[in-house]
Amino acid sequence: MGSSSSKPEASQSSHVWKASSPVGISHDVVESLQSSTETDTTRAQTLELAVQARVASELRKLEAQETAALQAAQSKIEELVPVEDADSRKKDRGAVSKEVEALRARLDRRKQLKPVPEGVERARGEVVRCLRDNDRRPLDCWREVEAFKEEVRKLEKGWVEKVVS
Repeated sequence: MGSSSSKPEASQSSHVWKASSPVGISHDVVESLQSSTETDTTRAQTLELAVQARVASELRKLEAQETAALQAAQSKIEELVPVEDADSRKKDRGAVSKEVEALRARLDRRKQLKPVPEGVERARGEVVRCLRDNDRRPLDCWREVEAFKEEVRKLEKGWVEKVVS
């Protein structure tokens, strides 16, 4: 054990190929294979360099595509959203508060509630009166609550019919 080395000696550097049957390869091909100085490691290194070069070129191509897509998206955004001046971005406190007040006024104008119909208001008042009278026994007000629910149902049904038609 261990009397012979695991690496081939320098004198065994030539390749000898012996076939057990006749070979259908020309003698020139066999000679070129035997005289080749290329080893497995050099072939692997060459292949690895070729793969790395291909991957790098594909990455450059993808990066160029992504850059073009990003520029296209930015140009679309610039078309849709106007760019403000640097002066208009720097608003003082007064201008901002005026803008907020204007927005509040617009919101208040939108918030116009319609008056509740008399039947719903009357039923609501009955429920409130009954609950005050029967503060220890709220379940005694079931009739008034059902009347209120019926009035609200009528109101909702009228609204749905108005919206649908």
